[in-house]
Amino acid sequence: MMKGLLLKDLYIAKSNILVTIVSLIVLGFGLSVLLEASALLVLAPPCATTAVFISITSDANSKWSKNVITMPVSRSQIIGEKFILYIILSALGIIAALIPCGVLAIFGAEISLASLLLYGSIGASAALFAGCFSLPCAYFFDPDKSQIVFMMSFLASTGIIVALVLLINLFIPVKGNILLPFNIVLIIAAIFFFISHKIAVMAYQKKDIT
Repeated sequence: MMKGLLLKDLYIAKSNILVTIVSLIVLGFGLSVLLEASALLVLAPPCATTAVFISITSDANSKWSKNVITMPVSRSQIIGEKFILYIILSALGIIAALIPCGVLAIFGAEISLASLLLYGSIGASAALFAGCFSLPCAYFFDPDKSQIVFMMSFLASTGIIVALVLLINLFIPVKGNILLPFNIVLIIAAIFFFISHKIAVMAYQKKDIT
């Protein structure tokens, strides 16, 4: 049943997903003129996850939330599917950003593995932090404002990442070893995302769907 929920959401948001992926690829080539193309990896995961909030809004407008609880699927699966979809779309965003990087590298552009790992780590961390705040809020409050909540969460996640890196720098010097602190931040973001899922599931178990 979880697979069916995922397919439903992917079908609803497929046009948005395709537009986002194509836009990221084109933007990657455009950035290569001014910046390092791998910098797109910072924006790609958060941008790709907007389709999750489109699916949440669609569920609310179509009264899907009232219908799905009558189906042979648990409430934890209903919430869990949104979190899984979020991760899948984040991964698709990273893949889309890697396409122009790979093409440019083939044609001689200097794109290092270290920069790909660094920017990818930052982008994934930003997406996870934004998701751990915005997903529960968007699902339990006003779905129509979910994308606004997401944008605010993304801005907040940027501040959290900076604060964590500065904190880590007190124990592990960032200069000369920049990848390790950001990988630690990524692990922390993943833990927060997992905790957010558990909190969302517990809250939804008690929610009155009317």
